[in-house]
Amino acid sequence: MESAERFLAFGRPSLEEAEIAEVVECLRSGWIGRGPRVSQFEQQFAAYKGVPEAVAVNSCSSALLLALRAAEIGPGDEVITTPLTFCATINAIIHAGATPILADVDPVTMNIAPASARERITASTRAIIPVHFAGRPCEMDELLLLAKLHQLVVIEDCAHAIETEYQGQKAGTIGDFGCFSFYATKNVTTGEGGMSLAKDEKRRETIRILAAQGMTVDAWRRFTSNGRPEYAVIAAGFKHNMTDMEAALGIHQLARVEANWLRRERIWMHYREALADLPLTMPPLPAAGTRHSYHLFNVLVDAERAGLTREELMQQMSRRGIGTAVHYASAAEQPFYQETFGWRAESWPESLRIGRETVSLPLSPAYSEADVERVVGAVREIFVTPDRGGMSQE
Repeated sequence: MESAERFLAFGRPSLEEAEIAEVVECLRSGWIGRGPRVSQFEQQFAAYKGVPEAVAVNSCSSALLLALRAAEIGPGDEVITTPLTFCATINAIIHAGATPILADVDPVTMNIAPASARERITASTRAIIPVHFAGRPCEMDELLLLAKLHQLVVIEDCAHAIETEYQGQKAGTIGDFGCFSFYATKNVTTGEGGMSLAKDEKRRETIRILAAQGMTVDAWRRFTSNGRPEYAVIAAGFKHNMTDMEAALGIHQLARVEANWLRRERIWMHYREALADLPLTMPPLPAAGTRHSYHLFNVLVDAERAGLTREELMQQMSRRGIGTAVHYASAAEQPFYQETFGWRAESWPESLRIGRETVSLPLSPAYSEADVERVVGAVREIFVTPDRGGMSQE
């Protein structure tokens, strides 16, 4: 069945005239690199999170790497994280010179299982990176207890979790570091970009310096009329800064974050109710005392129960003009990690199962009611019609 309607792309960003006008004004200002808009965005994000300072960077990947470097984690150290994450989490550990160690996930929440993490702690373990998968907070009390007992650094991967809260605490402010993504599909987007939080002031300053090539004074403070042209290079840093063009999007995106969150919640809850009778595993409701960011709505497709595979469902959705995505195949199935670390996916059975069954449906405040009903209607048609929406005609 081919769709004549426009293709409903997965993760469409919600952009309004305020962002467009701000980007145009940024271009007209003549200052498009790191400048006043980045500083404004940092201040607004810090206020939203209730922390003294935030450091804007060019990606969550960079934020993770800089956190590891600021914590002085490197060769000979082990860092525990989850297989059910984007490769950036694991790559940051590798780029820091440390060794990634995988702990399996809880079969229901899909977050790192504290018991599995506990089993993998060794004398070389220096940190743990919990990933708030899909925007659902990890069991931070248990993870913080582990960290305290074994003197581990906790780096929260909040790529999905801008609005997320756990027991009254905002994600990214619970551990030692919080790392955020503003990629095009994220709840707040700057196209590309990220933000770093750190509880320790010295570590925050280290991150700021490392993100600017190891220089003590960035370009904005060197080249403006009141700036200082002198600087010192005190570390072998990186080119990891955010630009004003990106921040021009972010300051207006962040201003609408709560309104957009309410819209995401409505769509997430509607999907869950409208598809509940189908042979799919729905994501569980948020736990008491937590706040879900509703970044993803992912269902599990058990081929035996559903009567079709995850890949067949995605193909049928695409034929109806609707994009879907996989978040994520288990990292232990990726060839580079298998060749480098000798990982075998069967060692983390829950991550393996979820990674082979999970599919994310379109979720964005940019989608209209008609878009949402179109998604619901397509999924239901695939499961309810006798020929699986055309599958038997292939």
